[in-house]
Amino acid sequence: MQALPHHYNVQAHSTPDTQVITSSQGIPELVTAGPAEFGGPGDQWSPETLMISAVASCFLLSFKAVAGASDFSWKHIQCESTGKLEKVGRIMKFTEITTKVRLLISDQAAKDKALKLLNKAEAICLVTNSLTAELKLECDIVIEP
Repeated sequence: MQALPHHYNVQAHSTPDTQVITSSQGIPELVTAGPAEFGGPGDQWSPETLMISAVASCFLLSFKAVAGASDFSWKHIQCESTGKLEKVGRIMKFTEITTKVRLLISDQAAKDKALKLLNKAEAICLVTNSLTAELKLECDIVIEP
């Protein structure tokens, strides 16, 4: 890992019909639009879906890091994050984010360690650590020899 602080830069530009996000880091551009709930087309990534996707993606990367550091063997992990957007006072904000994780491992004896690592991944996730929403983690650990 590079020394902190890290800096990330994104640019957004728009015409009346299209909004595009780009980055100077050479990442492919991403066309975005408002979600259907706000009158957008609902068929493109929106700021809301990107925010919740950042939670899910960061959780997976955090788990991979802690599992690797712990020499923990696993077969597959699937993550689904859902955000609840509400009006609080006069502002709109995500008030709750639930992350459901399904982890496939081959060793029954490793189930307790798997749960510990999933909880640690949640605790170190830099995206969720930057949010004020209530966080919920639901874990399903499946043994498949």
